[in-house]
Parts: sequence; C-alpha cells; structure tokens
Amino acid sequence: MSAKGLDISLAALQRQDPYIKNIVDVASQVALYTFNNRANEWEKTEVEGALFVYTRLASPRHGFTIMNRLSMKNLTEPITKDLDFQLQHPFLLYRNARCKDTLILCHRRLGQFYMLVICCHVKLNCLKHAKGHLVAVSHHWKEVWSHLNSWNGEERSSFE
Repeated sequence: MSAKGLDISLAALQRQDPYIKNIVDVASQVALYTFNNRANEWEKTEVEGALFVYTRLASPRHGFTIMNRLSMKNLTEPITKDLDFQLQHPFLLYRNARCKDTLILCHRRLGQFYMLVICCHVKLNCLKHAKGHLVAVSHHWKEVWSHLNSWNGEERSSFE
C-alpha cells in the first residue's frame, strides 16, 4: 500500500477509534469465518475486506480491524493477553476474550472460534474446500503473526 493509501486508511481507522496511532501491517483482502460445531465446518461470515494491524495511544495498545467491504459493520479486536492465537499456516485462528471463560460452551453452542483467511491478491478463487477444511495461499501471515505474538506477551502455538 502506498504512503498516501496508508494515510487515508489511518484517517478512516481514526474516525472509528481516535486512539489509533499508526498502522503496522496491512493485508489487502481477508475473509472471516466462524466454526459451526454442528456441521463441523468453517462458515464464511459477512465480514470481508482489508485487515489493518495497528498500535494505539491508549490501552489496549494494539489491535486489528477488518474494514468490511460487504457492510458498514467492521470487525475490531483488541490484542490483549486474553486473545488466543493459533497459526496453522496459511490460517490464523483466534479466540477472543468473550469466550475465554466459557470456552467449551462457546465451542459447542455458539461456534465462537474465528478464522481469518488472507488472500494476498483480491482473487477469491484462492479459497477452496478440501474435505470440509478451507485452503488458501498466503505469504503474509508470518509478519502478522510476529506482530500479534510480540504484543500479546507470549508465543502461543495452540489453544489450551
């Protein structure tokens, strides 16, 4: 993304959250999926667009947002010690704090596990089903994963 593009994106993010200081990383096209435990598969949500990883001037000091191209509802997550990550290249799975205390309940009843799928190019044909599992190609996750892990205070290789 060009410097001017980053400035425009930063201004848009700051309208949503005036404490955002700067953008650290960008993925031009991501899609959010939730896990449907009954069907035992990942389902695409109505959240798709550019992913911005950023620092903030207030606590929590870091976060990420998907600027949704499908609706006005963006996805924003603070990066705290309560946000669990699992990197299963090329996917980044995460579980947010709202489900931490009721992990089994959320997993079984609410399907509150999320998967971000980065498409390095705007082509959505990089996604395909393979026996119920989503497959995508991404060379960008290592940088995003590095930022998330360094801010989260500890490296997480899997969910507990």
